[in-house]
Amino acid sequence: MIRAPVPVRAGAAGPAGDPGGGPGGGPGGGPGGSAGEPQRLVVITGMSGAGKSSALAALEDLGYEAVDNLPLALLDGLLTGATLDRPLAVVTDVRTRDFTVDRLLDTVAQLRGRPGLDVTLLFLDCDDDVLRRRFTETRRRHPLALDRPLSDGLALERARMAPVQAGADVIVDTAHWTLGELKRRLEDQLGLGRGAEGAVIAVVSFGFRHGLPREADLVFDVRFLRNPHYVTDLRPLTGRDPAVAAHVTADPDFDRFWSALTALLDVVLTRQQGEGKSYLTLAVGCTGGRHRSVLVAERLGAWLTGRGARVTVRHRDLEPAGPPA
Repeated sequence: MIRAPVPVRAGAAGPAGDPGGGPGGGPGGGPGGSAGEPQRLVVITGMSGAGKSSALAALEDLGYEAVDNLPLALLDGLLTGATLDRPLAVVTDVRTRDFTVDRLLDTVAQLRGRPGLDVTLLFLDCDDDVLRRRFTETRRRHPLALDRPLSDGLALERARMAPVQAGADVIVDTAHWTLGELKRRLEDQLGLGRGAEGAVIAVVSFGFRHGLPREADLVFDVRFLRNPHYVTDLRPLTGRDPAVAAHVTADPDFDRFWSALTALLDVVLTRQQGEGKSYLTLAVGCTGGRHRSVLVAERLGAWLTGRGARVTVRHRDLEPAGPPA
């Protein structure tokens, strides 16, 4: 991993001791500037402490040239002044010497208009409670909280970065991902599967009491369905169990709901494919994230796989969270 030769202010772009990793073979399905193919560029940014260094290391392991804390003024020279034989990933954020939100968005817009360049703006985020815990555990200072409380620095950064998040191509919430899961997530979201065809779709179940998944493109609320929580024998089970599935699908409105849901997604996915979009995150929520949302997410995963999509299914509030990404 290359580190740009500029002073780095103290800021936690990921947990202490993020693995570096060496460059591997070029990522399958991810062009690296070979003849006739666009040069791929991933610009990584987001909240301090959300795991940008971890994401950069993961992309390096997938064959990217990786540059951390790159001043935006040097990016054009990096792209034009050297022959790159593999894709490029760079991190730029509030630590960076010449960073401003307007400059970042203008730079990305200009690069997107350049022939032969495939640009993705990747934004990493997670809840403020998780960020505060990471800064406390690593004993690092937030780059905007050198002379103020950590909470004030996070609030200031979130307000500043809101336009960048709104303009991002991919948003990844790292609160519940281990390093390995983050790497697989990036591989899916950036279309780096080796030789795979079709769209990449992530389906995640969740409980509303634990908050919405930040990375969701579409959110479906299934709290109107019959709730197994109130059946004593079903309460300790999950939506993966046949008894729970039978209880929920026996809801008199389930079949009508399922037909409407798949009809909607058929339209959305067809239009997305026509516009060249290769990734989508579908979130399905119930109250606790244990029964109804899990069942519907599992069914969606099977239905999407039958349509030829590459699908990952994750149950955010059913599975224990790993260490911070």
